[in-house]
Order: sequence, then structure tokens, then C-alpha cells
Amino acid sequence: MSSPKRITVLISGSGTNLQALMDAAGSSRLPNAQITHVISSRSAVKGLERASAHEPPIPTQVCALKTFLNKVPGSSREDYDKEVARRVVETKPDLVVLAGWMHILSPAFLAILEGTDSAPPAPAQLQTSVTNPSPLPSAATRFPIPIINLHPALPGEFDGANAIGRAYQAFQDGKITRTGVMVHKVVAEVDAGKPLVIREVEIKEGDSLDDLEARMHGVEHEIIVDGARVILESLST
Repeated sequence: MSSPKRITVLISGSGTNLQALMDAAGSSRLPNAQITHVISSRSAVKGLERASAHEPPIPTQVCALKTFLNKVPGSSREDYDKEVARRVVETKPDLVVLAGWMHILSPAFLAILEGTDSAPPAPAQLQTSVTNPSPLPSAATRFPIPIINLHPALPGEFDGANAIGRAYQAFQDGKITRTGVMVHKVVAEVDAGKPLVIREVEIKEGDSLDDLEARMHGVEHEIIVDGARVILESLST
């Protein structure tokens, strides 16, 4: 069997979808795959603890926007995205999964992962600290690097933030009877990339927002694995 496909996961919070990926990696649901790095936009989040508690521990690092802007005078949000891209490329992934990553990725980030632009050198003011470091493969990174995102809405519905809350309100207003979850490829336009996996989710009479969120999260944990498998299978053909 060939070496496991390498997955780098970007998070910003509790990491429940990261946990679903870690649980599935190497099983029949996500065969010949390994979560090799986790990058968080925030420090001290549960997702980092989950990665460190994995056996073996998964290398993690934090790349926070505010910290970057404070430590690199004159830098911009685009510079931050390029730094995140540099760190991602260094992990030599076959796939990048956005699992609750709370920043919109700019065209500058996407160009680096597509291989149409080069990652800049690390800013001298920053010291990249990797927890649970592990050796990287000697092979060069292969471009383009596919990126997928989980979004808690159906294609063309409730793009952007607070999708579940807006769907719930639309149900209360009698405008919809169901919502859904999708995994899609990442493009410059927010939540507009090609859908890979789509799952409708019923909204029931009497549901509270918490009820709907719990039902949605259960589906998210399933289809984020399905979406990753779709991409990895396409890389193997």
C-alpha cells in the first residue's frame, strides 16, 4: 500500500469536526489517510487539545491574525493569509480541510496553494512554534493542493456566517421547511465552490435553535469525512 495521504486541518475552535476526521482516518471511512498537522487561528482552544491527545499526538501550531499584525509592523490581512499559506505548504499536505476555520481565505492564500504564486519567507519577527513536531516526508509538495470547507447550509442558501441561525429564522417565518450541510471546494467567493457532498436536514415543528444545531452538527461530523474521502479517492485515480 502507498504511504497514507496527508491531511492538514485548519481550525478556530472546539474541533468536533477535527475529531470526526481523526476518528475516521485510517478506517474504512477514510482509508489510507492521516491527519498530519493542525493549524489554529486561535490559541487555547479545545481543538488543539484534541490533536495533542490523539495517539500519536498530531503536530499543531497557532497562527493568530491579531498576533501576526502586532508582531509584523506594516503587515496586512493579505500578508497574514500568505503566512498561513506558507505554514500549510510546509506541512506537505495532499489535502487541506477547513473545519471551523473562521477566516475567509483571500485569493493570495489560494494562489499559493494552487502553485501559481510562491509562499513568502517567514517574517523575521515571528518564531513558528510547532507542538508535537514530527518528521516531514522528503518528497516535494505537490500542487495544486485541494482545499475543502464544511458549510452548514445547502448550496446557494445562507452563505457566510450564522447560517444555522438564519435558516432557523427562515423556518420560523414560514419560508423553508429544511436546511442542510455541504462540503465544497474552496474558491475565492465565499461558500461558492463546487459541492462535493450535500445532505438535507429536516427542521421539525417545535425545534429550538439548540435542537437544530445539534442535528446539524451530527450530520457535519459525517459528511466532512465523506468530503475528504471524495477528494482523496480522486487523487488516487
